[in-house]
Amino acid sequence: MYMTIKEPSEKIANQAVQVWRISNTIGHGIAIIVLGILLYCSEHFHWYGWIQVTLYIILGIIVLSAVYSIFIEPVFLQKTWRYEIDEDFVQMKNGKWNESHTLVPMEKVEFVRTEQGPIMRKFDLFNLIIGTTTTQHTIPAIPAEKAKWLKVEIAQLAKVKESDLSEREEE
Repeated sequence: MYMTIKEPSEKIANQAVQVWRISNTIGHGIAIIVLGILLYCSEHFHWYGWIQVTLYIILGIIVLSAVYSIFIEPVFLQKTWRYEIDEDFVQMKNGKWNESHTLVPMEKVEFVRTEQGPIMRKFDLFNLIIGTTTTQHTIPAIPAEKAKWLKVEIAQLAKVKESDLSEREEE
């Protein structure tokens, strides 16, 4: 008995690229500042030479990681993320080299909620969090109106109680 499931076709918002770039720039910027302070301290307080060499190697790795995380990864993620919601499943698919395709049966959905941080708020985007008994799944960067509509749609299809519909975005 084989079941044919349609591939997910819904894309996440194009603004996700900007959100991830800003977020990754902040994270890598903080790491580079901390390393700069440590390098200054190693020079000023005459720490062992191997510490300075190690800090420069770590700085090089962080710079390479920043280039990948800021310029390449967000575009790649936005192009490969797909989702689909129907009466039977919530489907999430992402990745090209390391592809992940997750099916969550509607009868396993325990809760659904939306989340929004300050950067996502600037772009009017939400993450849609779908929880089962054992884990939770996130569909990132969905436009606000669509995220709210999907939350209600999933709740109705999964027959989630009103108390399990979190309204965290209104806090």
